[in-house]
Amino acid sequence: MTPPTRPTALLRDSRALAALAVPLVLTQLAQVALTTTDTVMMGLLGTRDLAAGGLALVLFNQLRTMGVGLVTCVGNRVAAAAARAETPGGDTARTREDVRGIVRAGMVVATLAGLAGGAVMLLVGQGLTGLGQEAAVAGRARTMLVALAPGLLPCLWFQAIRQFTVGMRRPQALLRITLASVAVNAGLDWLLIHGTWGLPELGLPGIGVATSAVHLLSFLALYASAKRDTVLAPLLGLEMLKADGATVRELLRLGVPIAATYGSEAGFFSVTALMAGSFGSAALAAHTAVNQLVYIVFQVAVGLSHAASVNVSRALALGRPEAARRLKNTALACGAAVMAAVAVVYLTLPHLVLRPFLDAGDAGGDDRAVTIATRLLLVVAVLQFFDCAQNIGVGLLRGLDDTRSGFRITLVGYWVVGLPAAWLLAYAADLRTLGVWLGLLAGLATTAVLLLRHYGTGLRARARAMDREAVAAARRAGSRTE
Repeated sequence: MTPPTRPTALLRDSRALAALAVPLVLTQLAQVALTTTDTVMMGLLGTRDLAAGGLALVLFNQLRTMGVGLVTCVGNRVAAAAARAETPGGDTARTREDVRGIVRAGMVVATLAGLAGGAVMLLVGQGLTGLGQEAAVAGRARTMLVALAPGLLPCLWFQAIRQFTVGMRRPQALLRITLASVAVNAGLDWLLIHGTWGLPELGLPGIGVATSAVHLLSFLALYASAKRDTVLAPLLGLEMLKADGATVRELLRLGVPIAATYGSEAGFFSVTALMAGSFGSAALAAHTAVNQLVYIVFQVAVGLSHAASVNVSRALALGRPEAARRLKNTALACGAAVMAAVAVVYLTLPHLVLRPFLDAGDAGGDDRAVTIATRLLLVVAVLQFFDCAQNIGVGLLRGLDDTRSGFRITLVGYWVVGLPAAWLLAYAADLRTLGVWLGLLAGLATTAVLLLRHYGTGLRARARAMDREAVAAARRAGSRTE
């Protein structure tokens, strides 16, 4: 049989990747619509509320992202266990119990992370003025953090169940639930901001209360959906008191470096948000608006990263390192195509994409914020290619069960290269917010190159190890025959 040509192989691999990636990308985009809706509602309240609420969301998203990192490996572990059941001699009953144990352990990890993260949010909220923020902005952000903190726990429960469904390659219900949550969130935002239908008029904190409520409702909906799925229901074990300590420790062993990696990136963006805030509320509002646009597009990379990661785990469990090698090129090609299309929109229609967040000519100071944000979009058009590539690289390494290298590499890219570059360009070169984003670009580019190169090295080492194991197995089989 003639081997497929490279274009044919790319098309075939793209279709296989898309089968899992498309539902995940759409789910990610729907999920980020929650934050986007919140940001738009903040913008309607004024520039100062947008600056304060955006700062609170940055801190919430950092802790949420680190919590998600702790449970992300649930998907990889579930995928590998399910794949082993398909190999010759696979034990289906053992696989079922393994998956149930992974889910129980994942819920334990999510609970610990949610409680700890909520406490940190409350503590950080008390020290914002000491971090260089305007007193009025810090006070508003503090009330927003108090409202957001209770939502972190159900948010991470949702993520643990989500990873289970992704690992089982049955993520379809995620999109329906997330789309519904967007509509509910928008309605609750409006009701609680303005105090309609007899509800209290909470203003900015009402957005945080609505978001926390939506996270709880989303978790309950996903759990109910999984229990109705004939494939997922028998594997969905939430008896956290029965969780195996060894499995919890294994998830933490893999998850802590992932959380540190995600936290490294989120912390990088959080510090740069504080840097932008030091230039005034207009600069912080511009930074918040552009960061939200980057966050929206980033969800494509997240979906591709999760799909590639799970498929790498599956390919290696089935003994197919060549398929794992092709997955890197396929995911990068798909990501680059999307980023190029978005960059064209940013460069040709900047005011259109900024309009949902900032209104030029508004008396609240949006006119200056729009000017700053328009300049930042020129940097973002390039930055998002590297942002996508580095996220895919982290996912690929996770598929190799190599979670420590990603963390070490992000430390170099973000903190050794990116942050010093941002400081020098923003303050020493007096480029202010533009310099902050040029530093972000330098850090993400460095990280992307190092991660992808390390994946290639690690995959070659894994392939050689698999070849040695195959030779040893053949020799043992030959000895038994003799």
